[in-house]
Amino acid sequence: MNYYTNRELSWIDFNERVLNEAGNQKVPLAERLTFASIYQSNLDEFCMVRVGTLMVQMSSTEEERENKTGMTSLEQVEAILEKVKKLEIKKAVIYENLMKELEAYNLNLVNFNKLTDSDAKALENFFDVNIAPYLSPIIVGKQQPFPFLANKELNAVVLLKNKNGKNKMGIVPCTNTIFPRLIAVPSKPGTFMLCEELILHFVSKLFEHYSVGEKSIIRITRNADIDEKDVLDEDLDYRNMMEHLVKQRKRMSPIRIELSRVINDKAKKEISEILGINELHMINVETPLDLKFVFELQKLLREKKELFYKPRSPRTSPFINLKKKIIPQIESSDLLLSYPFESMKPFLNLLQEAAEDKNVVSIKMTLYRVAAKSKIIDSLIEAAENGKEVVVVVELRARFDEENNIEMSHRLEDAGCKIIYGLENYKVHSKLCLITRKVNGSLSYITQIGTGNYNEKTSTMYTDLSLITANQGIGNDAANIFKALLLGEPVDSSEHLLVAPLCLQNRIIQMIDEQIALGNNGYVGIKINSLTDKVLIDKLVEASKAGVKIQLCVRGICCLIPDVAGATENIEIISIVGRFLEHSRIYIFGKDFETQKIYIASADFMTRNTTRRVEVASPLYDEKIKLRILHIFNTVMKDDEKGKIQCSNGEYVDRNLSPDGKEKLNSQELFYEEAYKKISEYN
Repeated sequence: MNYYTNRELSWIDFNERVLNEAGNQKVPLAERLTFASIYQSNLDEFCMVRVGTLMVQMSSTEEERENKTGMTSLEQVEAILEKVKKLEIKKAVIYENLMKELEAYNLNLVNFNKLTDSDAKALENFFDVNIAPYLSPIIVGKQQPFPFLANKELNAVVLLKNKNGKNKMGIVPCTNTIFPRLIAVPSKPGTFMLCEELILHFVSKLFEHYSVGEKSIIRITRNADIDEKDVLDEDLDYRNMMEHLVKQRKRMSPIRIELSRVINDKAKKEISEILGINELHMINVETPLDLKFVFELQKLLREKKELFYKPRSPRTSPFINLKKKIIPQIESSDLLLSYPFESMKPFLNLLQEAAEDKNVVSIKMTLYRVAAKSKIIDSLIEAAENGKEVVVVVELRARFDEENNIEMSHRLEDAGCKIIYGLENYKVHSKLCLITRKVNGSLSYITQIGTGNYNEKTSTMYTDLSLITANQGIGNDAANIFKALLLGEPVDSSEHLLVAPLCLQNRIIQMIDEQIALGNNGYVGIKINSLTDKVLIDKLVEASKAGVKIQLCVRGICCLIPDVAGATENIEIISIVGRFLEHSRIYIFGKDFETQKIYIASADFMTRNTTRRVEVASPLYDEKIKLRILHIFNTVMKDDEKGKIQCSNGEYVDRNLSPDGKEKLNSQELFYEEAYKKISEYN
């Protein structure tokens, strides 16, 4: 019986759910523009990372098959390209509808067919004066080889003929910071033309001695699957090696070529041969090849409040008093922060307080992704300058954030912080902070464990959870984690925390086994971003067969299909794509509140998280916090506005759990309403 689905194809399905939000009439118009852009940026990164990895595997002498569906790398790439090409058709329809709706607000994107003669002449003059002088067109030949086309940048490709009838190819880079992307049409306020379309229209002016045939804007996506082991250099330290890798990524091999126009087969073949890529990877796109310009359109709509989401801002948790010292309050009671509904400020204040507290002897922290201008970094620097031991585990392998992390590590090191770069074979993805105090000769710990990064910006955009506790057992486990990291070793045992790679997956299996022993009285509830770990999938299937009720909220990749007779009929799976990125991870084992085991975690149920990274899951011991987490989880599972349920055929569909005539439940909006209400109740 087949209850597996392919990881990569499942991700494509997730991104289609993002695209669907761009076409969802219930979403405000300006916000739907954002979803269209997110769909494209998601797909770019997917091609750069996942398709890039598959293409590297394809060139390997040993054929690799995916461990759940048995698909080869080639079969996966072909299936991905087929689905992406189909979604391009859907995206084009959604994009055209968005542009039509914008016309009602006097915003238009036009081509030359819709311009008056006077406007056309004005744009031609703009091109001659403000664009053409800054372009560097070349004709490909023996003296001018095909130029390097940078990742995701726009270029015009032009098929030319000289006076002797000889065919040539011209290339014009269109990505430029000198002229704007949106070119205003003088006589029509709110009407624009994209700069690449203007360049393409007047491209003949750049090749005066040639006749222009077919032409197109193209955009190349390059492989970003870099591995530090590929550039091992004894003369480079680890940080310098990562700087070298980041530079190398910019020139890696093409994965996908997008074209704005159809060009002839001969030209396609020539481009594919020059770039060393199969023609199957060339995709015709009916929308602009780079959608980031939609944010410029949004700026022009700001006064139209109805076109945007209702303004929301994180509330201060009612369970903490920011006017008083944070540490004594934590010593009195654990604190749970729920982002973005609640502010990160209590944690920021805690760090600053620790930096200044004479009783604090050390701060140890794992950093994966941080904000560009981070108050967290400022507090760590101040703590080090105040003579405290500050140990920071900086993960330089946080993909696409390497440069920011390298710069951050320099700042911390210059201030006197001790920097380590994790373990040789494992990324450090945990969200862990340990504050050690010495009071009256005794050591005590304040520990923070989170599901999301220490990033002030994303804490207002992602749903995440952050536990701050003075539980000394949890503190001892955290201290042992940092001790192991300093020794370059993974933790092999812990009493309270679940710690990957050696004591998380096995402990989860143990707790599922406990539910299996209860049969129909067993229960497992999991909220994660992705589910790919075959070991855990098979254990969940075993539990389902034993009668255990299993509820899963999996936002993105889900390699398990529910409701398959004889295997997964006791498993319910939903996915939520909404205003905020669902990012929190929750594990629940058992029905009985008295014996229920509840965790928040940094780890998804992916093999890379459970066996190839340092991840941390923390138990919840405070009864009020456990009740809050159960409320969050149960509310999420009832979301029938943004929550889609997965069917036995693998498709995700709408559902209606709300009584007739009652508005559907949007869990994110409800959590914000509750946050606002709690503040008013406590004030």
